[in-house]
Amino acid sequence: MLKITIHPKAGATRLGLEGRLAGPWVDELDRCWSGVAGTQQSPVLVDLSGVTFIDPDGKALLAKMWQQGAKFHAVGCLTRCIVDEIAKAGCSGSFHSSRKDKRKGS
Repeated sequence: MLKITIHPKAGATRLGLEGRLAGPWVDELDRCWSGVAGTQQSPVLVDLSGVTFIDPDGKALLAKMWQQGAKFHAVGCLTRCIVDEIAKAGCSGSFHSSRKDKRKGS
């Protein structure tokens, strides 16, 4: 299960995530991200401090979000490592997504 909390503030929005970013919850976060990202002028902060597990599709979605301007707050060993990997791969252009969206052309 994944709990997604949207905290809108003047000039910035924070998405708080708690639980597992896996399975159907990846698609739920993708829908939520699409709604929030399309309405923001400034970067959206995604708080990953409550995330306990990220599957490969979740990792691919986070990479997509990062490429679209999301900023991540990661405190645990798991999430910090994944965020670092996404940032390094994004800088080198070597991250390969396995998301279904990529096949749809999104």
